[in-house]
Amino acid sequence: MSLSLFASIALIHLVALMSPGPDFFFVTRTAMSQSRSKAMMGVLGITGGIFLWAGISILGLHILFEQMAWLQRAISVAGGLYLLWMGYGLLRSSLRPQPAEQHEVGSKHEAPVMRSPFLYGLFTNLANPKAVIYFASIFSSFITPQVSVLSKAALFCFVVVESFLWFAFVATVFGLDRPRSLYRKAGRWIDAIAGTLFGLFGAGLIYAQI
Repeated sequence: MSLSLFASIALIHLVALMSPGPDFFFVTRTAMSQSRSKAMMGVLGITGGIFLWAGISILGLHILFEQMAWLQRAISVAGGLYLLWMGYGLLRSSLRPQPAEQHEVGSKHEAPVMRSPFLYGLFTNLANPKAVIYFASIFSSFITPQVSVLSKAALFCFVVVESFLWFAFVATVFGLDRPRSLYRKAGRWIDAIAGTLFGLFGAGLIYAQI
């Protein structure tokens, strides 16, 4: 495998990871509102989604979508509906009435306990429009027939590990005391903004398929 190919994918994948999207907002909010450990479980779920996307891409995701265009539309609509559902949940959380004793202390906002952050992270990534577009087009364009099986395996492992390390870093930073304190003070606004963004992601994904 040429170093130029490896470096190109490493840089492009990192830029794709760093650009804000559903995965990023899910990890940051979970780290602030729940705990760092729950955020890390969510990171494992997101990494599992990337594992699936990268594996399918190497096997020929773009070819499958070319032959079955309806499948890409169906995945996009299903993903959009899931993001809308998550957005609704966050907006409902932002409007949830606070207990009387919390009003007296300072209206601290507490998020409902997330029972399965791994599954939330997994489905958030699988529903992520960025992931669908990126792995079906940009990433797949680098995986040409000339790339050896060994090189494909190395690239697959690299993007999975790079994804985990980036989101683990995000979970660690936003799980610090200061971000968590910010959430307790402005949790309603954070949930409202995150819910609106998830809703916009979902609605935009569905609208693009109409």
